Formats: sequence, C-alpha cells, structure tokens
Amino acid sequence: MMWYQGYVDLPPPYEATLPLLLNQRSPFHLPIQRLPFILSLPNIRVSFSSSSNTSPTFSPLLLPFRFLTKIMVKGPGLYTDIGKRTRDLLFKDYQNDHKFTITTQTSTGVEITSTGVRKGELYLADISTKLKNKNITSDIKVDTNSSLRTTITVDEPAPGLKAIFSFIFPDQKSGKVELQYLHEYAGISTSIGLTANPIVNFSGVVGNNLVAVGTDLSFDTASGNFTKYNAGLNITHADLIASLTLNDKGDTLNASYYHIVSPLTNTAVGAELSHNFSSNENSLTIGTQHALDPLTQLKARVNNYGLASALIQHDWNPRTRFSLVGEVDTGAIGKSAKVGLAVALKP
Repeated sequence: MMWYQGYVDLPPPYEATLPLLLNQRSPFHLPIQRLPFILSLPNIRVSFSSSSNTSPTFSPLLLPFRFLTKIMVKGPGLYTDIGKRTRDLLFKDYQNDHKFTITTQTSTGVEITSTGVRKGELYLADISTKLKNKNITSDIKVDTNSSLRTTITVDEPAPGLKAIFSFIFPDQKSGKVELQYLHEYAGISTSIGLTANPIVNFSGVVGNNLVAVGTDLSFDTASGNFTKYNAGLNITHADLIASLTLNDKGDTLNASYYHIVSPLTNTAVGAELSHNFSSNENSLTIGTQHALDPLTQLKARVNNYGLASALIQHDWNPRTRFSLVGEVDTGAIGKSAKVGLAVALKP
C-alpha cells in the first residue's frame, strides 16, 4: 500500500472528527486510498503543493517527497448542497440497470466517454467528448435519441465566479445561461433561458460552514407566475449534518440527517424523512456505508415501504470501478430481486 507523509492545517471542527490529524500542522501518515475520502468531507477543500524531490528518508512504503496539505473552509456552498451528503448516501449509485462506461483520452487532451445502458428490454447509449483549455471546459454529448447536448463551462472568469452555457440540439428552447458565485458567506446561482419568454431561476444561500439558510425560485416570464419556490436550512457540526427543506411550493417537508461514525473507514449513517401535506403521506429512508478496505465500499438502505437495497463498489485500480446493486421487496419475498451492474473503465 502506498502512503503519503506530510503536514496538515486543519480547521477546528475537524480536529475532533479526524483522529489521525488531531493537532494542527502535525505530521501524519495517510494511505493514498484515503485521499478521496478526505477530499469528500463536507465544507472543506484540500490543495496540495509539493517541494522538489528529496532523498528518501522514510520506509519504501512512503513517497520520496514531502508536501503541505491545506484544508480550507468553503463557506455555505450552493443551494443544491443542502442535504446533498444524505442524498448521496441514500440514493447515489443505486441503479437497477446494467451500465458500462469506458473513458479514453487522446494525445491532444480530449477525453472521450462511451456509455451503454440496458433498462429492461431497452438499450440506450451515448458518447461524449470533453476538452479543457485553461479555464474553459467544453462537453459535447450525443445519445441514441439523436440529441446533441453541448455544455461550455468557464471557471473563475472572476474570483468565485463560474459561467455555464448549455443547449440541446434540435430543441431550440433548451438554451440556457447560468452564473454561479461562491463567497465565504454566500452562494448564488442564477440562470435564464435563451427564449423570448424565458424561465428565470434563482437560488441563494447565506451563512457559513456551520449554518446556512437559502431559497430556490423559478419564475415563468410567459405566465408571470412562480413555478417553483423552495427553502432550506443546513446545519453542520463536527461529524454530523442536519438539513430541513420545504419543497413543491410548500407542499413537501424533508428532514435529513448525516452522521460520520468513523472517518478512517468512511463509515456513515443517514436518514431522510419526507411528509406531503396534501396527501398526508410520510416516507422514510435510512442507510449506511462502510469501507471494507481502501478499495471496497459497502452501502445499504431500506425505506418504510419495505424496499431494501445493498451496493458494493470495488476499485480494481484508480481508473476502474465495479458496482453491484441488489434490491428486494421485503413485503413480497416471492418476487425476484432486482440486480444492477455498472462497470466504469478508464484505460
């Protein structure tokens, strides 16, 4: 196993969360496979700067250089970040289809990704190309429906700003321009359709890395009505995240909870409770995840309707991931279980 050795600047909330990094600017040993998890922790960003190579002074399992790791608070993020950790835990990668993805890169830096999906008796496929030139990323995707989706992203045209232009051919009404702005105490995203009577979207969050409150609005200029208005609250403290959102024009209340049990094994638990006021229906989903080893992760979830799912992901190498999903209806054991398979290759 390969290890990193270096130093870390750690904000106070994570001193209690990461026992391997208890003291600020203390030396640490970190398995290379743990870096993606550290990068994924909420409200932090990790950047690396390495010095010139020096003679190896550590065991052969250590890299022959030292680096400085800085973990910095990002602020409240965007509205879509409210409850995102719980949603990823409970719903991300759970799919009952068969999916195969292969990604290659040309000598000129163009990344080409081909995807094939089998949904029952239906077969779907798409191919996309991605090219990054300085701070501009162009992504073009063609699918089996003869649709061509183009997305152009400009990162940091000004500090904290991101511009996104997208459209789908031949849908002439699909053009959209979006601006995102991230600040230490605010996050704003606004978009407008490129039509005569566009739909205008706005979402904003104010707060910090501990408490954030925001809203998400959509306004139809053709009818003069709001087609969406949501609100959300996010609270982050040490190893837990609690979120509360009011969606569907105030008709649905969602409460979610995410708790980091063990950072070293990427063990976490989460739950989401939803109440619909018009139908007076409730739904509850709880789930957990745990890393068996640095390359293998397990996830499981169950909801109040009796649907139980399990997921195992294994990285054969940093560029190849295998995922297997199973779902069973505990209220009807006689029914066949649903099985999903996904393979992602990056030769």
